[in-house]
Amino acid sequence: MELRNVERGIAANGHAARRILVVDDEVTIAESVAARLRAEGYTVELAHDGPGAVAAVEANEPDLVVLDVMLPGFDGLEVCRRIQAGRGVPVLMLTARTDETDQLVGLGVGADDYLTKPFSLRVLTARVHALLRRVERAADRDSAAIVVGDLRIDLEQHRVWRGDAEAKLTPLEFELLVRLARRPRAVLARERLLEEVWDWADAAGTRAVDSHVKALRRKLGADLIRTVHGVGYALEAR
Repeated sequence: MELRNVERGIAANGHAARRILVVDDEVTIAESVAARLRAEGYTVELAHDGPGAVAAVEANEPDLVVLDVMLPGFDGLEVCRRIQAGRGVPVLMLTARTDETDQLVGLGVGADDYLTKPFSLRVLTARVHALLRRVERAADRDSAAIVVGDLRIDLEQHRVWRGDAEAKLTPLEFELLVRLARRPRAVLARERLLEEVWDWADAAGTRAVDSHVKALRRKLGADLIRTVHGVGYALEAR
């Protein structure tokens, strides 16, 4: 297990730098990604295997994890499962696999977004910015609750109940649910959800929306979110 910690820094805007954990067993790729993110003002930590990644998340509580799928020890999917079972943290998954099923598996275990290798560092940086902007929006939200039928969402504590049962959601699942719950019964297009939740619009990314809706149904009930074929989704109150 190899891990390198870097002192927390100050971003160019004067605020405490966001902490990012980069996990990749290919040292050249990890260093390249880290260098680009540091140039953007982030504090970056590195890990190169599955156990090291989980330990780094527990020890350093990063604001975001850039996570390769293929890792020694145990793979990135297992890393994602373990860290999302804890406090939950936004995850950008990196994969050399182009098969759509593999990408959906990554989203299904709690990843918020994915990039297929080889990727542009410019695109990776843009995705990181977008994910962190989403986290900041959520943190700035007022402390009121949203109640739709038997669904209750505590915005301040990031907790969700359906009836008396509490559901544990990833940060992105929570944000997606909030977007749907703010306009119950209204049909929101996949492309609109990509822009509002992920901060980027890409037709190929609609699969990410579908995967996270599937996760919400699994955790909160299949009847909660209605599919409008060819358009998008609507949250059903009852």
